[in-house]
Amino acid sequence: MSNTRILRTRLPATTHAVVEAIARQQQLTESAWLRRLIETTLQSSGVVIQAGSNDEPPRQARLTIRLLADDQALLHARARARGMPMATYASVVIRSHLRGVAPLPTEERALLNQAIGQLGAIGRNLNQLARLANQGRKDVGPSREDLRALLRACEALRNHVRQIVDANLRSWEAGHG
Repeated sequence: MSNTRILRTRLPATTHAVVEAIARQQQLTESAWLRRLIETTLQSSGVVIQAGSNDEPPRQARLTIRLLADDQALLHARARARGMPMATYASVVIRSHLRGVAPLPTEERALLNQAIGQLGAIGRNLNQLARLANQGRKDVGPSREDLRALLRACEALRNHVRQIVDANLRSWEAGHG
């Protein structure tokens, strides 16, 4: 349980209106604005407050954002396309941006893993063709160099897709672990 307390105060209506306007201008709630004011005042007064040893680390932070109607519609459409709630999708996008990886939900990672398997099969087939070409078979099709270039391209593509999947898996696990 959180080790926080509520601070209540009453203000004249005119003062409250000014606080409300300033908080809105700074895109904060009145509570967040007041908390910032108190923390700034304490710091400037030289007061050092250390967290107690019984404080639990925060489990998850909640974030409230305001979106334009068009942006919210886009967010809703993209989340729905991935079969995710809007808040979950937004969390994945933010986490991915902060960690520098592309957001890949479970279904999309599964499709990339299938693609890795298909690229592996193509590579094996090209390897068999290359083996036949190396044995001197002239009726195989592409030249040896063509086959080697195709094999290198498939291997590079497979490795790149595998890196994307691995990076996103680590990011996903870090966010849910």
